[in-house]
Amino acid sequence: METAHQGTPASHSRLSPRKLLVRGVNWLGDAVMTTPALLRLREHFPVARISLLSPEKLSQLWQHHPAIDEALSFQPGEGLWSIAQRLRTGAYDAALILPNSPRSALEVWLSGIGRRLGYARPWRSWCLTDAFPARPGHLEMRKRSSREVRRLIDANRGRVQPDQARRIQTGNSPHQIHEYLHLASCLGANPAPLPPRLEVLPDEVRAVEADLLARLANRIETRRMTAAPMWLGLNPSAAYGPAKCWPPDNFAAVARELSNRFPNSVWLVFGNSGERELCEAIVRSVARSVNLAGETSLRGLMALLKLCRVLLTNDSGPMHVAAALGAPVIVPFGSTSPELTAPGLPGDSRHHLLRADAPCSPCFRRTCPIDFRCMTGITMATVSAAVLQTLQGQGISPPLARS
Repeated sequence: METAHQGTPASHSRLSPRKLLVRGVNWLGDAVMTTPALLRLREHFPVARISLLSPEKLSQLWQHHPAIDEALSFQPGEGLWSIAQRLRTGAYDAALILPNSPRSALEVWLSGIGRRLGYARPWRSWCLTDAFPARPGHLEMRKRSSREVRRLIDANRGRVQPDQARRIQTGNSPHQIHEYLHLASCLGANPAPLPPRLEVLPDEVRAVEADLLARLANRIETRRMTAAPMWLGLNPSAAYGPAKCWPPDNFAAVARELSNRFPNSVWLVFGNSGERELCEAIVRSVARSVNLAGETSLRGLMALLKLCRVLLTNDSGPMHVAAALGAPVIVPFGSTSPELTAPGLPGDSRHHLLRADAPCSPCFRRTCPIDFRCMTGITMATVSAAVLQTLQGQGISPPLARS
């Protein structure tokens, strides 16, 4: 068995693989945050063949991406040996393992790839030939206990005001994109940050817009529109749990207010098939809106988000996808931290990342053990103002009311 050793980026700067495998991450938002590292790898190895292995549910994300020559995927429940045997046929010179899980390292170890690089973590370092320590500035996302949440609230009782929602300026050091950039630098790539990037073809965008226009053609409220639709996006859910979710009624109220101010606006409401009923309740209360929950492929979602002038969303995978495609996002943050997982490049002024001054936030919990003040403290007026400011930044203002 090979013995892993601790390395530094400088000690591996001469690695020059002809065929490089990148074991990608398993979740949509995380995958988007790996794209700066992938772009830096392409920049550093311009003639290498770079293959990316990721779950089948993410395979469409990588179509037309300039950093990737080949997108490989595995099915849900596919065994270790099956994946390893397929990797063996690739004759890769080296593998960079982006996830920190033991399984991802074991898959690559079983494939027999000679150089296997990744972060040193319990139960997996022995699978790596090059195991790197945590980067300087690494910050763990530690879940707070219910007891700790209540202690923080007690210590700050009376200090939280519901209208103290504010825009957060994110720092460059702790953000998750730097975790992946640092790993890429272990192969000699430039660790300087780049904006996350995804690719959608113009034909894909035109196709989804044509479908939307056909869908709206017979609706009374859209037949009365006097200008081309202005597409706005709304994503009221998040996969991790309800603690990340601003109340759905608040999403609906903001959409109604802005619909009244922009008579050519149409809200596209996104979600998965399990969120169809949630999204339908919002659509029933917003006249010019379309329930797309469970109706889109990943490529379709990407094209629709590319259409949107702005996306109002929880901290979620679609949030990251929209930002990587150039759509500004408005995000109420509660249980999670924009310093770690903000959309786009940290500090991008196009996005509004809103928080209330709840002393227990971020707690990284799936459910709130107290009164959900981190989200209820972000008012509808604050969110509406952020959407309006974003549209005005694009030269779009509400039409003047007729006297």
